[in-house]
Amino acid sequence: MKRFNLTGVCIPEKHYMVDLSEKADEIIKNYINQGAYFTINRARQFGKTTLLSFLQRKLSDKYLVIRISFEGVDESNFEDNVSFVNMFIKNVAKRLVQAGESQQLTEEWIQMPSGGTAVSDKAFDILGEKITSLCSHAGKGVVLLIDEVDKCSDNQVFLNFLGVLRNKYLEMQEQLDISFQSVILAGVYDVKNLKLKLRPDEERKYNSPWNIAVDFRVDISFTVNDIAKMLGEYSADTGTKIDVWQVSDRIYFYTAGYPFLVSWLCKWLAENRSEWALQDVADAEKELLRNDNTLFDDLIKNIENNQLLKKAVTGILFDGLQIPFVKSEPAINLGIMFGILKEKDGVAAVSNVVYETYLYNHIIAGKILEKYSFGIEKNQFVENGILDMEHALQKFQEIMKAEYRSEDAGFLERQGRLLFLCFMKPIINGKGNYYVEPETRNNTRMDIVIFYGEQEYIVELKIWHGQKYRQKGLAQIEEYLESRNSNRGYLISFCFNKEKEYLQNTVILERSGKEVYEIVV
Repeated sequence: MKRFNLTGVCIPEKHYMVDLSEKADEIIKNYINQGAYFTINRARQFGKTTLLSFLQRKLSDKYLVIRISFEGVDESNFEDNVSFVNMFIKNVAKRLVQAGESQQLTEEWIQMPSGGTAVSDKAFDILGEKITSLCSHAGKGVVLLIDEVDKCSDNQVFLNFLGVLRNKYLEMQEQLDISFQSVILAGVYDVKNLKLKLRPDEERKYNSPWNIAVDFRVDISFTVNDIAKMLGEYSADTGTKIDVWQVSDRIYFYTAGYPFLVSWLCKWLAENRSEWALQDVADAEKELLRNDNTLFDDLIKNIENNQLLKKAVTGILFDGLQIPFVKSEPAINLGIMFGILKEKDGVAAVSNVVYETYLYNHIIAGKILEKYSFGIEKNQFVENGILDMEHALQKFQEIMKAEYRSEDAGFLERQGRLLFLCFMKPIINGKGNYYVEPETRNNTRMDIVIFYGEQEYIVELKIWHGQKYRQKGLAQIEEYLESRNSNRGYLISFCFNKEKEYLQNTVILERSGKEVYEIVV
Protein backbone atom coordinates (compact mmCIF):
# COMPACT_ATOMS: atom_id res chain seq x y z
CA MET A 1 0.00 0.00 0.00
CA LYS A 2 1.41 3.38 -0.98
CA ARG A 3 1.69 6.19 1.55
CA PHE A 4 2.76 9.81 1.74
CA ASN A 5 6.39 10.17 2.77
CA LEU A 6 8.29 12.93 4.59
CA THR A 7 11.71 11.39 5.10
CA GLY A 8 14.45 10.41 2.68
CA VAL A 9 13.88 9.75 -0.97
CA CYS A 10 10.37 9.21 -2.40
CA ILE A 11 9.96 6.10 -4.55
CA PRO A 12 7.10 6.04 -7.10
CA GLU A 13 6.24 2.41 -6.32
CA LYS A 14 6.08 3.03 -2.57
CA HIS A 15 4.91 6.59 -2.11
CA TYR A 16 2.26 8.98 -3.33
CA MET A 17 4.32 11.68 -5.00
CA VAL A 18 4.10 14.30 -7.68
CA ASP A 19 4.88 13.02 -11.17
CA LEU A 20 8.33 14.43 -11.90
CA SER A 21 8.41 13.29 -15.53
CA GLU A 22 7.93 16.74 -17.11
CA LYS A 23 10.53 18.38 -14.88
CA ALA A 24 13.00 15.56 -15.46
CA ASP A 25 12.43 15.63 -19.24
CA GLU A 26 13.12 19.38 -19.25
CA ILE A 27 16.35 18.89 -17.30
CA ILE A 28 17.50 16.05 -19.54
CA LYS A 29 16.68 17.87 -22.78
CA ASN A 30 18.00 21.33 -21.91
CA TYR A 31 20.87 20.49 -19.59
CA ILE A 32 22.15 16.90 -19.54
CA ASN A 33 21.86 16.15 -23.27
CA GLN A 34 23.55 19.50 -23.91
CA GLY A 35 26.52 18.49 -21.79
CA ALA A 36 25.85 21.06 -19.06
CA TYR A 37 27.53 21.09 -15.67
CA PHE A 38 25.24 22.72 -13.10
CA THR A 39 24.06 22.97 -9.50
CA ILE A 40 20.55 22.31 -8.23
CA ASN A 41 20.69 24.64 -5.24
CA ARG A 42 17.39 24.80 -3.43
CA ALA A 43 16.34 25.08 0.21
CA ARG A 44 16.26 22.19 2.66
CA GLN A 45 13.70 19.46 2.02
CA PHE A 46 12.80 20.80 -1.40
CA GLY A 47 12.86 17.39 -3.07
CA LYS A 48 16.40 17.55 -4.47
CA THR A 49 17.32 13.97 -3.50
CA THR A 50 14.06 12.60 -4.88
CA LEU A 51 14.64 14.50 -8.13
CA LEU A 52 18.16 13.06 -8.48
CA SER A 53 16.80 9.57 -7.87
CA PHE A 54 14.13 10.12 -10.53
CA LEU A 55 16.71 11.47 -12.97
CA GLN A 56 18.88 8.43 -12.41
CA ARG A 57 16.01 6.17 -13.41
CA LYS A 58 15.17 8.22 -16.51
CA LEU A 59 18.79 8.44 -17.65
CA SER A 60 19.93 4.86 -17.07
CA ASP A 61 19.00 3.57 -20.54
CA LYS A 62 21.00 6.20 -22.39
CA TYR A 63 23.78 7.02 -19.93
CA LEU A 64 25.91 5.40 -17.28
CA VAL A 65 24.70 7.27 -14.20
CA ILE A 66 26.90 7.54 -11.12
CA ARG A 67 24.96 8.95 -8.20
CA ILE A 68 26.71 9.49 -4.89
CA SER A 69 26.07 11.58 -1.78
CA PHE A 70 28.33 13.30 0.71
CA GLU A 71 25.66 12.92 3.40
CA GLY A 72 27.18 11.01 6.31
CA VAL A 73 30.65 10.84 4.76
CA ASP A 74 33.27 11.03 7.51
CA GLU A 75 35.06 14.37 7.69
CA SER A 76 38.41 12.59 7.62
CA ASN A 77 37.79 11.91 3.92
CA PHE A 78 38.15 15.64 3.28
CA GLU A 79 41.34 16.19 5.26
CA ASP A 80 43.68 15.77 2.30
CA ASN A 81 43.72 14.97 -1.41
CA VAL A 82 44.59 11.30 -0.93
CA SER A 83 41.74 10.62 1.50
CA PHE A 84 39.24 12.33 -0.76
CA VAL A 85 40.37 10.57 -3.93
CA ASN A 86 40.30 7.15 -2.24
CA MET A 87 36.80 7.84 -0.87
CA PHE A 88 35.56 9.03 -4.27
CA ILE A 89 37.02 6.03 -6.10
CA LYS A 90 35.47 3.63 -3.59
CA ASN A 91 32.00 5.23 -3.83
CA VAL A 92 32.04 5.30 -7.63
CA ALA A 93 33.17 1.65 -7.72
CA LYS A 94 30.18 0.69 -5.60
CA ARG A 95 27.85 2.42 -8.06
CA LEU A 96 29.52 0.70 -11.04
CA VAL A 97 28.83 -2.68 -9.45
CA GLN A 98 25.23 -1.74 -8.67
CA ALA A 99 24.74 -0.56 -12.26
CA GLY A 100 25.86 -3.98 -13.52
CA GLU A 101 28.92 -2.65 -15.34
CA SER A 102 31.61 -5.11 -16.43
CA GLN A 103 34.09 -6.44 -13.91
CA GLN A 104 36.93 -5.19 -16.12
CA LEU A 105 35.61 -1.61 -16.11
CA THR A 106 35.21 -1.68 -12.33
CA GLU A 107 38.64 -3.18 -11.71
CA GLU A 108 40.32 -0.65 -13.97
CA TRP A 109 38.58 2.10 -12.04
CA ILE A 110 39.77 0.76 -8.69
CA GLN A 111 43.30 -0.14 -9.79
CA MET A 112 46.00 2.24 -8.60
CA PRO A 113 49.36 2.78 -10.37
CA SER A 114 51.76 -0.04 -9.51
CA GLY A 115 49.12 -1.48 -7.23
CA GLY A 116 49.69 1.24 -4.62
CA THR A 117 47.65 4.21 -3.43
CA ALA A 118 47.54 7.78 -4.59
CA VAL A 119 50.19 10.10 -3.21
CA SER A 120 49.31 13.62 -2.14
CA ASP A 121 50.80 15.64 -4.95
CA LYS A 122 49.57 13.24 -7.63
CA ALA A 123 46.18 12.19 -6.20
CA PHE A 124 44.03 14.44 -8.39
CA ASP A 125 46.20 13.76 -11.46
CA ILE A 126 45.51 10.06 -10.96
CA LEU A 127 41.80 10.73 -10.47
CA GLY A 128 41.70 12.81 -13.65
CA GLU A 129 43.26 9.96 -15.62
CA LYS A 130 40.77 7.50 -14.16
CA ILE A 131 37.83 9.72 -15.14
CA THR A 132 39.20 9.88 -18.69
CA SER A 133 39.60 6.08 -18.82
CA LEU A 134 36.14 5.43 -17.38
CA CYS A 135 34.40 7.82 -19.78
CA SER A 136 36.38 6.39 -22.72
CA HIS A 137 35.50 2.75 -22.04
CA ALA A 138 31.96 3.00 -20.65
CA GLY A 139 30.42 2.72 -24.12
CA LYS A 140 28.04 5.61 -23.43
CA GLY A 141 28.09 9.02 -21.82
CA VAL A 142 28.74 9.11 -18.08
CA VAL A 143 26.64 11.42 -15.88
CA LEU A 144 27.84 12.24 -12.36
CA LEU A 145 25.29 13.23 -9.71
CA ILE A 146 26.55 14.35 -6.29
CA ASP A 147 24.03 15.05 -3.55
CA GLU A 148 24.52 16.98 -0.28
CA VAL A 149 27.56 18.91 -1.47
CA ASP A 150 26.97 21.45 1.32
CA LYS A 151 28.64 19.02 3.72
CA CYS A 152 31.99 19.99 2.24
CA SER A 153 31.38 23.11 0.18
CA ASP A 154 33.79 25.22 2.22
CA ASN A 155 36.47 22.54 2.23
CA GLN A 156 39.65 23.19 0.28
CA VAL A 157 40.03 19.58 -0.89
CA PHE A 158 36.52 19.56 -2.34
CA LEU A 159 37.19 22.84 -4.11
CA ASN A 160 40.34 21.26 -5.56
CA PHE A 161 38.14 18.43 -6.85
CA LEU A 162 35.83 20.95 -8.53
CA GLY A 163 38.91 22.47 -10.11
CA VAL A 164 39.78 19.10 -11.63
CA LEU A 165 36.27 18.73 -13.08
CA ARG A 166 36.46 22.28 -14.41
CA ASN A 167 39.80 21.73 -16.17
CA LYS A 168 38.65 18.47 -17.71
CA TYR A 169 35.44 20.10 -18.90
CA LEU A 170 37.31 22.96 -20.57
CA GLU A 171 39.75 20.58 -22.26
CA MET A 172 36.87 18.36 -23.38
CA GLN A 173 35.31 21.38 -25.10
CA GLU A 174 38.49 21.67 -27.18
CA GLN A 175 38.49 17.87 -27.78
CA LEU A 176 41.71 17.53 -25.77
CA ASP A 177 40.22 15.23 -23.13
CA ILE A 178 37.27 12.96 -22.39
CA SER A 179 35.21 13.48 -19.25
CA PHE A 180 31.71 13.31 -17.83
CA GLN A 181 28.83 14.11 -20.17
CA SER A 182 27.22 16.12 -17.38
CA VAL A 183 27.84 16.81 -13.70
CA ILE A 184 25.03 17.79 -11.32
CA LEU A 185 25.73 18.98 -7.80
CA ALA A 186 22.80 19.27 -5.39
CA GLY A 187 22.68 21.30 -2.18
CA VAL A 188 21.43 24.49 -0.57
CA TYR A 189 24.37 26.73 -1.39
CA ASP A 190 25.34 27.83 -4.88
CA VAL A 191 28.73 26.20 -5.33
CA LYS A 192 29.28 28.38 -8.39
CA ASN A 193 30.14 31.32 -6.15
CA LEU A 194 32.86 29.56 -4.14
CA LYS A 195 36.49 30.53 -4.54
CA LEU A 196 39.60 28.41 -4.28
CA LYS A 197 42.09 29.47 -1.64
CA LEU A 198 45.27 29.02 -3.63
CA ARG A 199 48.55 30.87 -3.97
CA PRO A 200 48.30 34.25 -5.75
CA ASP A 201 50.26 32.99 -8.74
CA GLU A 202 47.63 30.29 -9.34
CA GLU A 203 44.62 32.50 -8.69
CA ARG A 204 44.00 33.29 -12.35
CA LYS A 205 43.90 29.64 -13.35
CA TYR A 206 41.73 28.34 -10.52
CA ASN A 207 39.88 31.37 -9.16
CA SER A 208 36.33 30.00 -9.62
CA PRO A 209 36.33 26.20 -9.72
CA TRP A 210 32.69 26.01 -10.77
CA ASN A 211 32.31 29.02 -13.04
CA ILE A 212 31.71 26.61 -15.91
CA ALA A 213 28.30 25.79 -14.45
CA VAL A 214 25.22 27.02 -16.26
CA ASP A 215 22.35 28.59 -14.33
CA PHE A 216 19.67 26.07 -13.38
CA ARG A 217 16.29 27.65 -14.13
CA VAL A 218 13.85 24.74 -13.83
CA ASP A 219 11.10 25.34 -11.26
CA ILE A 220 11.02 22.19 -9.14
CA SER A 221 8.27 23.37 -6.80
CA PHE A 222 4.85 21.74 -7.25
CA THR A 223 2.02 23.32 -9.23
CA VAL A 224 -1.69 22.98 -8.50
CA ASN A 225 -1.87 20.56 -11.42
CA ASP A 226 0.99 18.47 -9.96
CA ILE A 227 -0.80 18.23 -6.61
CA ALA A 228 -4.15 17.43 -8.26
CA LYS A 229 -2.71 14.49 -10.20
CA MET A 230 -1.22 13.08 -7.00
CA LEU A 231 -4.46 13.49 -5.06
CA GLY A 232 -6.43 11.98 -7.92
CA GLU A 233 -4.28 8.86 -7.72
CA TYR A 234 -4.67 8.69 -3.93
CA SER A 235 -8.45 9.13 -4.17
CA ALA A 236 -8.76 6.42 -6.81
CA ASP A 237 -6.63 3.98 -4.82
CA THR A 238 -8.27 4.52 -1.43
CA GLY A 239 -11.80 5.57 -2.31
CA THR A 240 -11.33 8.76 -0.29
CA LYS A 241 -13.78 11.48 -1.32
CA ILE A 242 -11.80 14.56 -2.34
CA ASP A 243 -12.78 17.66 -4.28
CA VAL A 244 -9.43 17.32 -6.00
CA TRP A 245 -9.11 20.72 -7.64
CA GLN A 246 -10.44 22.74 -4.72
CA VAL A 247 -8.28 20.91 -2.20
CA SER A 248 -5.20 21.06 -4.44
CA ASP A 249 -5.67 24.79 -4.94
CA ARG A 250 -5.98 25.35 -1.18
CA ILE A 251 -2.89 23.24 -0.45
CA TYR A 252 -1.00 25.31 -3.01
CA PHE A 253 -2.34 28.52 -1.45
CA TYR A 254 -0.76 27.59 1.88
CA THR A 255 2.50 26.08 0.56
CA ALA A 256 3.24 27.70 -2.83
CA GLY A 257 4.21 24.17 -3.88
CA TYR A 258 7.06 23.70 -1.34
CA PRO A 259 7.46 19.89 -1.59
CA PHE A 260 7.88 19.09 2.12
CA LEU A 261 4.95 21.29 3.14
CA VAL A 262 2.70 19.77 0.48
CA SER A 263 3.63 16.25 1.59
CA TRP A 264 3.12 17.09 5.28
CA LEU A 265 -0.41 18.38 4.71
CA CYS A 266 -1.31 15.40 2.53
CA LYS A 267 0.12 12.90 5.02
CA TRP A 268 -1.79 14.45 7.90
CA LEU A 269 -5.02 14.45 5.92
CA ALA A 270 -4.51 10.83 4.86
CA GLU A 271 -4.02 9.78 8.47
CA ASN A 272 -6.75 11.92 10.05
CA ARG A 273 -9.57 12.41 7.54
CA SER A 274 -11.84 9.99 5.66
CA GLU A 275 -12.93 12.83 3.35
CA TRP A 276 -10.93 15.90 2.32
CA ALA A 277 -12.62 19.30 2.10
CA LEU A 278 -11.37 22.89 2.42
CA GLN A 279 -11.93 22.99 6.19
CA ASP A 280 -9.84 19.82 6.54
CA VAL A 281 -6.94 21.49 4.72
CA ALA A 282 -7.23 24.45 7.10
CA ASP A 283 -7.14 22.02 10.03
CA ALA A 284 -4.06 20.35 8.58
CA GLU A 285 -2.30 23.69 8.16
CA LYS A 286 -3.08 24.59 11.76
CA GLU A 287 -1.57 21.29 12.93
CA LEU A 288 1.48 21.85 10.75
CA LEU A 289 2.11 25.22 12.38
CA ARG A 290 1.90 23.60 15.83
CA ASN A 291 4.25 20.80 14.85
CA ASP A 292 7.98 20.59 15.45
CA ASN A 293 9.91 19.52 12.39
CA THR A 294 13.41 19.90 10.99
CA LEU A 295 12.26 22.33 8.28
CA PHE A 296 10.91 24.82 10.82
CA ASP A 297 14.00 24.32 12.97
CA ASP A 298 16.11 25.22 9.97
CA LEU A 299 13.89 28.21 9.13
CA ILE A 300 14.27 29.73 12.60
CA LYS A 301 17.99 28.95 12.77
CA ASN A 302 18.54 30.79 9.49
CA ILE A 303 16.48 33.77 10.64
CA GLU A 304 18.11 34.09 14.06
CA ASN A 305 21.65 33.56 12.76
CA ASN A 306 21.31 36.31 10.15
CA GLN A 307 20.15 39.57 11.66
CA LEU A 308 20.02 41.41 8.32
CA LEU A 309 17.70 38.72 6.99
CA LYS A 310 15.58 38.86 10.16
CA LYS A 311 15.33 42.63 9.86
CA ALA A 312 14.23 42.34 6.23
CA VAL A 313 11.62 39.65 6.97
CA THR A 314 10.24 41.58 9.97
CA GLY A 315 9.95 44.72 7.86
CA ILE A 316 8.14 42.85 5.09
CA LEU A 317 5.69 41.13 7.45
CA PHE A 318 4.82 43.90 9.88
CA ASP A 319 5.54 47.11 8.00
CA GLY A 320 4.76 46.14 4.42
CA LEU A 321 8.33 47.10 3.54
CA GLN A 322 8.86 47.14 -0.24
CA ILE A 323 12.40 45.83 -0.69
CA PRO A 324 13.52 45.65 -4.34
CA PHE A 325 14.25 42.06 -5.32
CA VAL A 326 17.98 42.42 -5.97
CA LYS A 327 19.94 39.21 -5.54
CA SER A 328 23.19 41.06 -4.94
CA GLU A 329 21.77 42.39 -1.67
CA PRO A 330 23.10 39.96 1.00
CA ALA A 331 19.87 39.66 2.99
CA ILE A 332 17.82 38.99 -0.15
CA ASN A 333 20.36 36.48 -1.45
CA LEU A 334 20.31 34.58 1.86
CA GLY A 335 16.51 34.62 1.92
CA ILE A 336 16.35 33.14 -1.59
CA MET A 337 18.96 30.48 -0.84
CA PHE A 338 17.16 29.34 2.32
CA GLY A 339 13.76 29.32 0.58
CA ILE A 340 12.42 32.10 2.82
CA LEU A 341 12.04 34.87 0.23
CA LYS A 342 10.78 35.01 -3.33
CA GLU A 343 10.21 37.67 -5.96
CA LYS A 344 6.71 39.13 -6.33
CA ASP A 345 6.07 42.06 -8.64
CA GLY A 346 9.69 43.14 -8.42
CA VAL A 347 9.93 43.17 -4.61
CA ALA A 348 10.89 40.60 -1.98
CA ALA A 349 8.09 38.58 -0.36
CA VAL A 350 7.98 35.65 2.06
CA SER A 351 7.85 32.50 -0.03
CA ASN A 352 4.60 30.93 1.23
CA VAL A 353 1.71 31.41 3.66
CA VAL A 354 2.91 28.67 6.02
CA TYR A 355 6.27 30.38 6.41
CA GLU A 356 4.59 33.76 6.81
CA THR A 357 2.38 32.56 9.63
CA TYR A 358 5.14 30.59 11.35
CA LEU A 359 7.43 33.63 11.24
CA TYR A 360 4.66 35.90 12.49
CA ASN A 361 4.16 33.51 15.41
CA HIS A 362 7.87 33.30 16.13
CA ILE A 363 8.42 37.07 16.11
CA ILE A 364 5.22 37.74 18.06
CA ALA A 365 6.17 35.16 20.71
CA GLY A 366 9.51 36.89 21.15
CA LYS A 367 7.85 40.29 21.50
CA ILE A 368 5.33 38.98 24.04
CA LEU A 369 8.13 37.52 26.14
CA GLU A 370 10.18 40.68 25.70
CA LYS A 371 7.67 43.46 26.47
CA TYR A 372 4.17 42.99 25.03
CA SER A 373 2.59 40.53 27.48
CA PHE A 374 -0.96 41.77 28.14
CA GLY A 375 -1.78 39.28 30.92
CA ILE A 376 -5.43 38.81 29.95
CA GLU A 377 -7.72 35.88 30.64
CA LYS A 378 -8.53 34.53 27.19
CA ASN A 379 -11.64 32.57 28.23
CA GLN A 380 -13.58 35.82 28.58
CA PHE A 381 -13.59 36.16 24.79
CA VAL A 382 -14.95 32.68 23.99
CA GLU A 383 -18.44 31.40 24.70
CA ASN A 384 -19.69 27.99 23.57
CA GLY A 385 -16.69 27.68 21.29
CA ILE A 386 -17.46 30.98 19.52
CA LEU A 387 -14.96 33.84 19.56
CA ASP A 388 -16.52 37.15 20.59
CA MET A 389 -14.48 39.41 18.34
CA GLU A 390 -16.31 42.58 19.39
CA HIS A 391 -15.41 41.98 23.02
CA ALA A 392 -11.80 41.26 22.02
CA LEU A 393 -11.54 44.53 20.09
CA GLN A 394 -13.09 46.47 22.94
CA LYS A 395 -10.50 45.01 25.31
CA PHE A 396 -7.70 45.85 22.87
CA GLN A 397 -8.95 49.43 22.69
CA GLU A 398 -9.08 49.59 26.48
CA ILE A 399 -5.48 48.39 26.79
CA MET A 400 -4.24 50.77 24.10
CA LYS A 401 -5.96 53.68 25.85
CA ALA A 402 -4.61 52.76 29.29
CA GLU A 403 -1.07 51.74 28.43
CA TYR A 404 -0.08 53.29 25.09
CA ARG A 405 -1.95 56.60 24.86
CA SER A 406 1.25 58.52 25.66
CA GLU A 407 3.25 56.88 22.89
CA ASP A 408 4.09 59.06 19.91
CA ALA A 409 2.69 58.62 16.41
CA GLY A 410 5.91 57.04 15.15
CA PHE A 411 5.68 54.29 17.74
CA LEU A 412 2.06 53.47 16.95
CA GLU A 413 2.68 53.48 13.21
CA ARG A 414 5.62 51.09 13.62
CA GLN A 415 4.23 48.87 16.38
CA GLY A 416 0.42 49.12 16.26
CA ARG A 417 -0.16 46.10 14.07
CA LEU A 418 2.41 44.08 15.98
CA LEU A 419 0.65 44.98 19.23
CA PHE A 420 -2.69 43.76 17.87
CA LEU A 421 -1.25 40.44 16.74
CA CYS A 422 0.54 40.05 20.07
CA PHE A 423 -2.82 40.70 21.75
CA MET A 424 -4.81 38.22 19.63
CA LYS A 425 -2.30 35.39 19.48
CA PRO A 426 -2.82 34.11 23.08
CA ILE A 427 -6.60 34.38 22.69
CA ILE A 428 -6.81 32.15 19.61
CA ASN A 429 -3.83 29.95 20.46
CA GLY A 430 -4.66 26.25 20.36
CA LYS A 431 -8.01 26.46 18.59
CA GLY A 432 -7.44 29.25 16.11
CA ASN A 433 -5.10 30.60 13.51
CA TYR A 434 -4.72 33.69 11.36
CA TYR A 435 -3.56 34.76 7.93
CA VAL A 436 -2.31 38.15 6.78
CA GLU A 437 -3.38 39.08 3.25
CA PRO A 438 -0.13 39.95 1.41
CA GLU A 439 -1.87 42.23 -1.07
CA THR A 440 -2.95 44.57 1.74
CA ARG A 441 0.26 44.59 3.75
CA ASN A 442 1.54 48.12 3.27
CA ASN A 443 2.24 51.20 5.34
CA THR A 444 -1.42 52.18 5.72
CA ARG A 445 -3.44 48.96 5.62
CA MET A 446 -3.34 45.32 6.69
CA ASP A 447 -6.12 42.75 6.32
CA ILE A 448 -6.04 39.82 8.74
CA VAL A 449 -8.26 36.76 8.50
CA ILE A 450 -8.61 35.10 11.91
CA PHE A 451 -9.86 31.52 12.01
CA TYR A 452 -11.41 30.15 15.20
CA GLY A 453 -13.17 26.83 15.04
CA GLU A 454 -15.00 26.88 11.75
CA GLN A 455 -15.61 30.63 11.85
CA GLU A 456 -13.50 33.30 10.20
CA TYR A 457 -13.21 36.93 11.19
CA ILE A 458 -11.93 39.58 8.79
CA VAL A 459 -10.14 42.44 10.49
CA GLU A 460 -8.74 45.43 8.65
CA LEU A 461 -6.10 47.57 10.34
CA LYS A 462 -5.69 51.10 8.99
CA ILE A 463 -3.96 54.30 9.91
CA TRP A 464 -6.47 57.11 10.48
CA HIS A 465 -6.19 59.92 7.93
CA GLY A 466 -9.62 61.51 8.39
CA GLN A 467 -13.20 60.75 7.32
CA LYS A 468 -12.39 60.63 3.62
CA TYR A 469 -9.89 57.83 4.09
CA ARG A 470 -12.22 56.13 6.60
CA GLN A 471 -14.85 55.83 3.87
CA LYS A 472 -12.21 54.45 1.53
CA GLY A 473 -11.27 51.92 4.19
CA LEU A 474 -14.89 50.83 4.59
CA ALA A 475 -15.15 50.37 0.82
CA GLN A 476 -11.98 48.28 0.83
CA ILE A 477 -13.14 46.01 3.60
CA GLU A 478 -16.50 45.67 1.83
CA GLU A 479 -14.72 44.37 -1.27
CA TYR A 480 -12.66 41.98 0.81
CA LEU A 481 -15.74 40.70 2.65
CA GLU A 482 -17.39 40.02 -0.70
CA SER A 483 -14.32 38.15 -1.97
CA ARG A 484 -14.52 35.87 1.09
CA ASN A 485 -18.32 35.52 1.07
CA SER A 486 -18.50 37.01 4.56
CA ASN A 487 -21.22 39.33 5.92
CA ARG A 488 -19.42 40.92 8.86
CA GLY A 489 -16.02 42.51 9.26
CA TYR A 490 -14.01 44.51 11.75
CA LEU A 491 -12.03 47.73 11.33
CA ILE A 492 -9.32 49.06 13.63
CA SER A 493 -8.12 52.59 12.92
CA PHE A 494 -4.90 53.75 14.53
CA CYS A 495 -5.29 57.48 15.11
CA PHE A 496 -2.30 59.62 16.05
CA ASN A 497 -4.27 62.76 16.99
CA LYS A 498 -3.72 63.78 20.61
CA GLU A 499 -7.40 64.72 21.04
CA LYS A 500 -8.75 61.57 19.41
CA GLU A 501 -11.95 59.86 20.53
CA TYR A 502 -11.74 56.15 21.31
CA LEU A 503 -14.79 55.29 19.22
CA GLN A 504 -16.76 52.05 18.94
CA ASN A 505 -19.33 51.81 16.19
CA THR A 506 -21.25 49.37 13.97
CA VAL A 507 -21.67 50.47 10.36
CA ILE A 508 -24.14 49.01 7.84
CA LEU A 509 -22.62 49.33 4.38
CA GLU A 510 -25.24 50.78 2.02
CA ARG A 511 -24.28 48.97 -1.18
CA SER A 512 -24.05 45.43 0.17
CA GLY A 513 -25.79 45.56 3.54
CA LYS A 514 -22.75 44.03 5.21
CA GLU A 515 -21.82 45.03 8.74
CA VAL A 516 -18.50 46.42 9.94
CA TYR A 517 -17.69 46.86 13.62
CA GLU A 518 -15.04 49.56 14.00
CA ILE A 519 -12.92 50.93 16.78
CA VAL A 520 -10.44 53.80 16.93
CA VAL A 521 -7.31 53.43 19.06
